[in-house]
Amino acid sequence: MPANVMKVLDGRAEPERISMPIAGGTLVAYTGRSPDKDSDNEDTVAAIPYGPDAAVLVIADGAGGMPGGRRASETAITVLEASLQRSMAETMLLRTAILDGIETANRAVLDIGNGSATTLTVVTIEGRTARMYQVGDSEAMIVGQRGLIKAQTMAHSPTGFAVEAGFLDQRAALHHADRHLVSNFIGTSDMRIDVGTAVELKARDTVLLASDGLTDNIHRDEIVAFMRKGALDKALDVIVHRALRRMTVESKTLPSKPDDLSLILFRKPVKTV
Repeated sequence: MPANVMKVLDGRAEPERISMPIAGGTLVAYTGRSPDKDSDNEDTVAAIPYGPDAAVLVIADGAGGMPGGRRASETAITVLEASLQRSMAETMLLRTAILDGIETANRAVLDIGNGSATTLTVVTIEGRTARMYQVGDSEAMIVGQRGLIKAQTMAHSPTGFAVEAGFLDQRAALHHADRHLVSNFIGTSDMRIDVGTAVELKARDTVLLASDGLTDNIHRDEIVAFMRKGALDKALDVIVHRALRRMTVESKTLPSKPDDLSLILFRKPVKTV
């Protein structure tokens, strides 16, 4: 697959997955609808090139229970990509282009006019520099080969804020009664964007983006263990299999919340002399 072509996955009825080169690295991605429903998958996944050496990786999770979650996630990504194309033609800095694009996507989802909303989590890759942008409770993190979490987003939710403040640990948060509440969406007048610091990608660092279909079913330390080493496609298979199993097998001690599931894994090759 050409590395200069945007790829979008929506997995409306059947799961979709890809493996492709982009931004000088390798990307694998998956999206599929919740195993307990027949309606459309409300997640949308995209890999958007920004010139030959940069890429924008995106996951949008349409708000469940709100009208038009599917339309909201598709609109946000389509509008973001169109905005990035204009910015690239103007040779705009990628950080500025992302902020403009997210603001434009927010207005577009608001303009749908039916209460549609979506999360939007973005990771930009420029050479060996990565940066995260967060709206909502989808997840992004960068993990080293030894399992060190070098950067991660914070969920915009009561439990996310409690974890960040140290009042709640990650495992307890997965079982909290308010886990499903989200306080920040694309498609709202008070939308806000969290911008992460620039992170240098070292050899064998792995970038992950995921909807809460993953993070509501697998503990973070499990995710890190699965993604930090080995081939990306095998890591993707293991993570997807574990998450879907958790969704379909209820347990008193393990998390189990059926939901649409989407994730992206990206890794740069080892530098050669």
